[in-house]
Amino acid sequence: MKVFSRRPLVMIKKGLILGVYQKEGEKDPKLTPSGEKFDDRVQGKVSELVKECNITGALGKGKVFNNIDQEYRSIAVIGVGREGSGFNELEMIDDGMENVRIATGVGARSLQLQGCSEVFVDSMEYPEQAAEGSALAVWRYNDNKQKKNRTNVPKLELYDSPEVDAWTRGLFKAEAQNLARRLSDAPANQMTPTTFAQATVDALCPCGVTVEIRTMDWIEQQHLNSFLTIAKGSCEPPVLLEISYCGTAPEDKPILLLGKGMTFNSGGICLRPADGMEEYRGAMAGAAVVVAAIRASAALSLPINISAVIPLCENMPSGMAVKPGDIVTLINGRTLAIRNTDKAGVVVMADPLLYAQNTYKPRLVVDVATLGNGVVKGLGAGATGIFSNSHYIWKQFQKAGSLTGDRMWRLPLWRYYKQLVAGLLMQRISIFVLSQF
Repeated sequence: MKVFSRRPLVMIKKGLILGVYQKEGEKDPKLTPSGEKFDDRVQGKVSELVKECNITGALGKGKVFNNIDQEYRSIAVIGVGREGSGFNELEMIDDGMENVRIATGVGARSLQLQGCSEVFVDSMEYPEQAAEGSALAVWRYNDNKQKKNRTNVPKLELYDSPEVDAWTRGLFKAEAQNLARRLSDAPANQMTPTTFAQATVDALCPCGVTVEIRTMDWIEQQHLNSFLTIAKGSCEPPVLLEISYCGTAPEDKPILLLGKGMTFNSGGICLRPADGMEEYRGAMAGAAVVVAAIRASAALSLPINISAVIPLCENMPSGMAVKPGDIVTLINGRTLAIRNTDKAGVVVMADPLLYAQNTYKPRLVVDVATLGNGVVKGLGAGATGIFSNSHYIWKQFQKAGSLTGDRMWRLPLWRYYKQLVAGLLMQRISIFVLSQF
């Protein structure tokens, strides 16, 4: 016997995700149109198994069946909830879209655990959301695992639907979100300001986006004192990124994005408790989201201009660290009193925000950062807090949140609160009150 190759034969195990709508009243659960077609192909085996296993079609509930078809070794039948679900005014979310994200995510993860290397996904009438949900579910942070212990990510394909463009759009959006997750999940020593800057170049420059890296000398020349005040406490040099995406006429005013890029926030001199401190490597999630949003915009060729400014630094205790009570002069001549170095995010963003507004003259400014304790206590994890001085812009964000499943809640910018913030006494009182919770 002749041996032509020493490589082992790699078996491609295909999986298939099918949706089933929840039964209502006396009616049995109903397969999606693609599910019904496949059921006919296998002589009704899927519908028989749905009845035998008492699959009700409840959202995210289902089972995986093996060896009922020669091409697809594993079939995940997952509940999509009620058929015809749409916008839920009480929940402020599109249930139809969100249900598909949940169902495909559960199915994709189940087939991933079954060892499927290729997964075909039923669109369930929402191909974009099906792609997004499944791609988000199979992603895992594997960078620090040995190769043999890494979770294999299956290839995702659309099943029985001509809407390839919508499917591809969903994959682009999920890929951008997974980029933000990878940047945020990385340990702080592996995602320093310099490392983050290089990761941004690697992610955006191949998409035709311009990335400029500003170092310490340039930051000092621009007198971005609020940024430097926090950054000087760490041995890691600060970096400021300027990013430009041009999707329309260059003379059109851009949308300006700012992302807080504190790659680790120990609290500085006002040191945080050791328990849970490692989670503050994610204090740069705002910056990660901005990078991901620009990558998605470039991938989708959105007809807009976007400029972004991202200050990157660490907040660490040292002999050079900022102290409570220090005063910083901003580039507009105003002074800023620092009461608690743990709340350094606002200080870091002050001068970069002023610089960006003066430089780019944008038509819209969007500042993205991780939630403060006050917002978390008020809203929990159910929504993102948003401050806006434009009702029209707020309604656009609210609509986008209801369609994407990332709901938002508007917080007040009333004169009443402005007076409290401006008063030194009230600042001290608010810090004291917040510290009691």
